[in-house]
Formats: sequence, structure tokens, C-alpha cells
Amino acid sequence: MSLHEYSKWDGTQQFLPQSADQVFDQLSEILLQHGERILRNMDDLEEEMPQIVELIQKEGLIEKDREGQWRVTPRGVRKIQDRALDELFQAFRRDSLGRHDTQEKGAGNVPLEDTRPYVYGDSLAHLNLHETLKNAYIRQGGGVPIRLSAEDYVVHETKFQTRCATVVLIDMSGSMGRYGKYYTTKKVALALQGMVRARYPQDSLQLVGFYTFANVLNERQLLNSAPKPVSMFDSRIHLRFDLDQPAGRVPQHFTNIHAGLRLARSLLTRQPATNKQIIVITDGEPTAHIEGREVVLIYPPAEKTATHTLAEVRNCANAGIRVSSFALIEDYFYLGLVNFVEEMARVSRGVAAYCSTDDIGQLVFQSFIGGRHTKRYSH
Repeated sequence: MSLHEYSKWDGTQQFLPQSADQVFDQLSEILLQHGERILRNMDDLEEEMPQIVELIQKEGLIEKDREGQWRVTPRGVRKIQDRALDELFQAFRRDSLGRHDTQEKGAGNVPLEDTRPYVYGDSLAHLNLHETLKNAYIRQGGGVPIRLSAEDYVVHETKFQTRCATVVLIDMSGSMGRYGKYYTTKKVALALQGMVRARYPQDSLQLVGFYTFANVLNERQLLNSAPKPVSMFDSRIHLRFDLDQPAGRVPQHFTNIHAGLRLARSLLTRQPATNKQIIVITDGEPTAHIEGREVVLIYPPAEKTATHTLAEVRNCANAGIRVSSFALIEDYFYLGLVNFVEEMARVSRGVAAYCSTDDIGQLVFQSFIGGRHTKRYSH
């Protein structure tokens, strides 16, 4: 954490006003760490420093909704995504990130050196203009103007690029608030959104937050999100709640990977993409699962919950969905979690990795790009 010293300005110091971008970057960093409660305090900031708030508002980065509550604009969200992507790219080589390529040739958008005659229906975006003009010039025996004919056209061969539908499952359980785990995970997810928007516009990327339940997160909800606060501290817990009519207050901070996988599979079955994948980021073994129309909370983690969760992993694999699981390990008490993500990989024939917050960005991006279906470990 950087340290700042403040003193009264006496006129001798050079005054360097911050730009709207600088102020917004600082605001977004706090928002990434603490969630939407920061936006609820914007009115206080507006009273204390109205010029600062006005500055970023005029840049179209924040606004008030119909209820008068502050929120980040779509432009502001894109700026945060791009900044997160830039920061991650500084951590590992850009050229390690490829595209969803195959070895097939077809109607793709990656030109190759090979060329072939134009066929009706080919995209003229891949026209080899030099070869096309040369063919016409030779055919007409030289001279200008050069008049093109259908047989003159030459296009580049292209690699076929598969469309990919991805759901990223983000653990929002209470323990994710420690060691910067949720902060880092949010940045990785935001960076993925930025990359898909810029480089894979035909892809589908959806975010699902899982805790006691599971919900789809849109871009703004992801940005505003935070881990669920721990509300129970009993050493042993075994509770059931009706999903349709829950009696009393349901603790939110449990880890329901089962519900997250079920929702992700439901989302992906509606996608027409060739490749489908689920990326799970978690810091704990599952402590909740769904039975019929009930959510079951069990702590310490129980075999019953693991069995339900692994059954859903198998359902995903049978539906042709690749499952990659990343366990955030920040101390030495996570052997059960390591074993569980390895079992998820075995059942799904997918990828398992355990890593720290320093490694999660690179591993998730490699998995998204379509890395090998082998276990990768980071210590």
C-alpha cells in the first residue's frame, strides 16, 4: 500500500491537478476492493470535493440512476476492463495469448500466406490485392487502366476459428475476502471481458457468482460485487432451506459449486458455439449443494456435498463442456481443496490447478485460450 503525506498548501508548492482518468482510476481501484458500498458514499465525496466528482461525471464515467444512486457508466466499466487487461498483460508475455485456432482451413479471419482463386461467397476482406492486380495485368497484356475480371481475383487462405462459449464461476463465499483473493479474481474476470470484447467478438462470456446460491453477474454487478459476509461461526452446521419459500434468514457465505455448475450448464446448453467451457475459481471445498427444491448447508465440508457436486461435473462433461478448476491457495490448510479440484479434473477430463493470487491471471487466461487438457500445477 502506498503512503501519502498531506500538508496545507502555502502557495510555494507546485499544484498539479489530477485528470478525470487519474481520479477515476483511483475510484475504480477502491470499488474493486470494496464493492458497491463505495458508490453509496459518493454523496459524501460530492459534498467534500464537488469539483472532483463533477470532473469524472463530465467525462461520462459515472452517473446517477433513476433513483438518484451513483453508478459506473458503460464507458466507465469498459475503461476498468481495459485497465485490468493492460495490467495483466504486463505480468506475462502478450504473444503467449493466441486465439481459438484449429488446424483446419475455412471461413475464418486469420489470413495465411497461402492463396487460392476467389470462389463465390468468399469474403473480399481476405482479397490478395497484389496478386489480383498482377493476374489482371498479365491477362490484358499490360497497360493501364487495369480492368479486373472474375478470374483475376485471388484470396488468402484462412485458419478456421471456432466460436467459444465460456462461463466463469466466481466464488463469492465469505473466505474469498481474505488475502486479496476476491479483488484479484474480479480483476481477472474484468480483464477477460475486455479481451473478449476486443479480440473475440463472436464469443460468449458470462459470469456466475456462487455462494449459498448462484446468480448470473452482468458487467456492472461484477464490478460492484463483494464476498458474502460470514454470518455463522458454529463449528458444525447442517441446515436445509426451501428454495421457494425459505424460512428465516438464509446464510449467504457458503460455497455452492454445485449450484454454480448447474446454472453454467444451463446457460451453455443455449449457446450454439462449437466449444463450450466452464472456468471455476474457488478458495474452498463445497459446503452447500442443491437437493430437489432445497439448498443444503453442511460445514465442515461433507462427502455428501462433494458427491452432488462431482455428479454435476460429470453432467457437464457428458454435455461436451470442458471444466477447468482453479484453487486459490494462500496457506497450508487446503489439502482437501487440492484433492477436490483434482477430482473435478478427473471426472470431467479437464484441467486442475492450485495457485496463489499472483498466478491466477495467467492460468485462467491460458485456460480460456484453450490450453492443453492436462493438469497444471503452480506452487
